[in-house]
Amino acid sequence: MLSGMSTAAPARPTREETARLFHALSDPTRLRIVELLRHGERCVCDLTEAAAAAQSRLSFHLRVLKDAGLVSDRREGRWIYYEIRRDALDTLGAVLGSFEPHAPSAKRRGCCA
Repeated sequence: MLSGMSTAAPARPTREETARLFHALSDPTRLRIVELLRHGERCVCDLTEAAAAAQSRLSFHLRVLKDAGLVSDRREGRWIYYEIRRDALDTLGAVLGSFEPHAPSAKRRGCCA
């Protein structure tokens, strides 16, 4: 899911992928991590302090965000750096935009027509 960077419109994720994105953002600690990462890449040690979370708990939250495709990581020596994946934010924006109501049609179909 959400692999690679592209300038094209993001592909519509499956319902499962969409649920994973929303689940990843449904926790206050994970939202705080995303807020911290919007300013750029951060070392896990900086995130631990800024998110006021124990290292083991922070690792869990970062794993949820990474599994959802919202963040990526890279290792430099003994430190791990995390950043937001721009393509994931584009996908999330497309998903939210798809929830916009359509104009009502002149003729309704279904049981209440």
